[in-house]
Amino acid sequence: MFKRLMERVDRMLGRGVIDEEFYDELEEALLQADTNINTTGEILTELRKAVRDEKITDPHAMKERLKKAIADRFRQQGPAGLEVNDEDPTVFVFVGVNGVGKTTTIAKVARLLTKRGFKVILAAGDTFRAAAIEQLEIWAERTGAEIVRSQPGADSSSVIFDAITAAKARGANFVLADTAGRQHSKENLMLELGKVLRVTEKALGRKPDEVLLVLDANTGQNAIRQAEEFKKASGVTGLVLTKIDGTARGGALIGVYDRLKIPIKLVGVGEKMDDLKDFKPDEFAASLFD
Repeated sequence: MFKRLMERVDRMLGRGVIDEEFYDELEEALLQADTNINTTGEILTELRKAVRDEKITDPHAMKERLKKAIADRFRQQGPAGLEVNDEDPTVFVFVGVNGVGKTTTIAKVARLLTKRGFKVILAAGDTFRAAAIEQLEIWAERTGAEIVRSQPGADSSSVIFDAITAAKARGANFVLADTAGRQHSKENLMLELGKVLRVTEKALGRKPDEVLLVLDANTGQNAIRQAEEFKKASGVTGLVLTKIDGTARGGALIGVYDRLKIPIKLVGVGEKMDDLKDFKPDEFAASLFD
């Protein structure tokens, strides 16, 4: 994601001088990579201090310090991956705006779980679109998961309630619940999402094990606003980043975690069913500079 940024940094360091012009160009490069202005300022302050305290003059050493400054902003507390409950079923609710790859992400998680021998039920909670229900049915068949669905226009909460009830009756290990894609700026839709989460908790007897906000890595600074609103409405517990294989500039992702401290759980690195990986901060940060 930071390929263009890193190429530009290499060119700047090629001058062999760490001066105000370098810092000005680096600031511009970070902002063009969609890095939040506050985060950019913090990175520059950190680099200036390192240069001053450690007497850095070598361009290679400067690049390593920049790597560390970015990597540190992706470090997270606790283990990587998704929370799994000791008591079946474990329930993951997927939320996000339209077009981010939410349904495909659910399919990839289902594939991962069924391959490991778990019994999975998909809840077709996106009842706004008939195509979403049909798409999830296709994925259920392909991944070996079961599906609980209703007619288009049905109450989304009731579909998820029925899926959890079915999971308990059938001894399923996981329920993966789809929800309608919704614009984070539409207050009525976000309030409805709150209802979905309350009904889920009632059916399960506890809060869902994960509320996963799916973000398109191409979103840019709007990703921060999306994360803020969905966290407020649904208590998001983790992020899933999709389309990282595309043309994403990616700097916004630093800002999302740096500002909201929502753990990044999974990253989609391609279109294939197995192209979904646990987020590992050190590996991910290192890959930005490859």
